Amino acid sequence: MTEMNLSKQVGRRIKELRESKNIKQVELAEFLEIEPTNLSKIENGVYLPREDKLRKIAGKLNVEIKDLFDIEHIKDRENLIKSISNIINSSSDNELMFYYKVLKSYKEII
Repeated sequence: MTEMNLSKQVGRRIKELRESKNIKQVELAEFLEIEPTNLSKIENGVYLPREDKLRKIAGKLNVEIKDLFDIEHIKDRENLIKSISNIINSSSDNELMFYYKVLKSYKEII
């Protein structure tokens, strides 16, 4: 089984939370001021939304931003480190800064 990338993991989590709150995709898309097709791309892991959209999604779903990253498919430390390294090595400077902000915010919360 291959590991999903971060975009797919977060997208799956957003969809899971949206459905658990009985919020339709169209409703969340309207709230985010994006087309439903773009929300579908987020939920399918085509791309990871920027921080401002993640905050709005978390707000609409009534969860903390860290809950969007509550993905537990990686079990052991070695695979986790390998996955993080792959993400870091394939990221642009802007993506690295975003990941840093997310991690820093999460560490301050816990």
